[in-house]
Amino acid sequence: MVTGSGEPALEQALIDAHRRRPDSIGVVIGFNDAQARRIFAGSDFTLMPSRFEPCGLSQMYAQRFGSLPIGHQTGGLAETITDGETGFLFAKPSRDSFLGGVRRAFSAFMTQDQLDTMRRSAMGRSFSWSISAGSYSALYRKLASV
Repeated sequence: MVTGSGEPALEQALIDAHRRRPDSIGVVIGFNDAQARRIFAGSDFTLMPSRFEPCGLSQMYAQRFGSLPIGHQTGGLAETITDGETGFLFAKPSRDSFLGGVRRAFSAFMTQDQLDTMRRSAMGRSFSWSISAGSYSALYRKLASV
């Protein structure tokens, strides 16, 4: 299942793939939060080939649901996905680099112990504000004492 939006040519390619194989490929252009969460919960991996990503929440939702993100090593994706532990990062926004990340994910999928370990690690991540708040509090206390 694919949901989201992006480049019109890629959207059309996905729609065409769905028309050829409606039994195998689902496509929804646009975003629906409730539907996205059901997709995360029912998938093994979440593809995130964004060219840039200031932060985003999808990779965090995916990890919480045990769907390991395969993301471009940029911005918030690089900050919230630990390569080989809570998901897979690929270095360049190119087809070959992306496929390398997908191949690594399939390799983990074939090794049940590795996949289970990664899923537990991803699902155990905390993206709570308490960690950031503690860091800011320590910084403010340090600055106030100068």
